[in-house]
Amino acid sequence: MSFSTLVNDLTYRDRPTSTNTASTAHTDTRSQISRARSYASTAATSVSISGDISSQLHGGYSHPLARAWQAERQLTKSMLIYPIFVTDNPDEMEPIPSLPGQKRMGINRVVEFLRPLIQKGLRSVILFGVPLAPTAKDALGTAADDPQGPVMATLRLLRRAYPRLFLVADVCLCEYTSHGHCGILHDDGSLNNNLSVDRISDVAVAYAEAGAHCVAPSDMNDGRIRAIKLKLIEAGIAHKVVLMSYSAKFSGCLYGPFRDAAGSVPSFGDRRCYQLPPGGRGLARRAIHRDIGEGADIIMVKPATQYLDIISDAKEIGSDMPVAAYHVSGEYAMIHAAAKAGVFDLKTMAFEATEGILRAGASIVVSYFTPEFLDWLET
Repeated sequence: MSFSTLVNDLTYRDRPTSTNTASTAHTDTRSQISRARSYASTAATSVSISGDISSQLHGGYSHPLARAWQAERQLTKSMLIYPIFVTDNPDEMEPIPSLPGQKRMGINRVVEFLRPLIQKGLRSVILFGVPLAPTAKDALGTAADDPQGPVMATLRLLRRAYPRLFLVADVCLCEYTSHGHCGILHDDGSLNNNLSVDRISDVAVAYAEAGAHCVAPSDMNDGRIRAIKLKLIEAGIAHKVVLMSYSAKFSGCLYGPFRDAAGSVPSFGDRRCYQLPPGGRGLARRAIHRDIGEGADIIMVKPATQYLDIISDAKEIGSDMPVAAYHVSGEYAMIHAAAKAGVFDLKTMAFEATEGILRAGASIVVSYFTPEFLDWLET
């Protein structure tokens, strides 16, 4: 029944038998409207609420600010870490075709590149070395901790240029090995875990001594967190270096653009024997437990949006520590490609994906969208 019908119905039923003055008629009409509103309100309530008044939720997020208050975690600039690819060509500034908007850069370009981002509120970067010299790669990844190599040189430079910028160094050998794998190999091509861990832990300490506030081993070798923590203690710097472990790093097809950028495509085989299988939730939980027990300060899940359940698990297991998520190159490239095709708006989807990562439990996000977020978060 419509509101106007209610008014007419009530007016007809309650019409006085005698003729009233115009003033009285006006008063009666207002009375009938008021009564009709009350009747309609009661009818609507009985229809829309079956029991508990708490079923009425719309009012709680009807205003944009009220909607923001509903979020368990709201994205802030301090949550973001921006991946930077630094090369041994000091003047390089080369776009990466498969990573829209991203570049490989040399040490002579990185300070000016970061300046406007820091002015906008950039708080942290993670450095990936990209050696381009023909002799830079060998079977042992010896160039990984070269004092004049791209990562260590950039760490020293950025500590001087931007003392308040939090510097994370990715620790792996894949960019520096001739075979492209994340460690040292046996003769049969399988990973030599013991030699790899010893080498990786040496590289991590070298990065810390060069100025990294945080070292982040991404190799997924067994026992490398304990080895790094012990060597940081031996070096007397464990008290001032954050150890962020890629605890749950899954194998898969989402790393292609990164491997193009870093030149780290394996020359043979793949990384499935040391990166986690996509369906291995139990393995991921065990790896997270292990790395926490070995001394990790932060645990990371990689990739992010396809593994929100693992992020949630990481937050449950490491409830008293920060959880990071790496929104990887393939995820970033897919969003760009779909936005370019008109499937959705780039900004809207970047926020939606990242907010999902935060909702799952992460409080740190490694994201190629960081420069855009620095602008978008202002508005």
